[in-house]
Amino acid sequence: MSEVVVRHNAERHRFEAGSSEKAALLNYRLHGNVVEIVHTEVPPEYQGQGLAAKLVTAALEWARAGGHKVMPTCSYVKTFVAKRSEFADLL
Repeated sequence: MSEVVVRHNAERHRFEAGSSEKAALLNYRLHGNVVEIVHTEVPPEYQGQGLAAKLVTAALEWARAGGHKVMPTCSYVKTFVAKRSEFADLL
């Protein structure tokens, strides 16, 4: 797969990567100043290429830039944040 661009689709409360018909997604909800990351989904043809990590990193960096806290309810995001101390301040 060529370099994948992660896009923030604020209108749909999600981050997207890949082609529009087969996009990998990270969905979130805003609760005031808290970003709840609820789901990450990567189509089978994109799995194993680090795409979920790119989506999560983009979402966490966006949250940090906006001064938000993060509540990860997605199991992948919980594990991702637990393994990376650079994002601990967002919880």
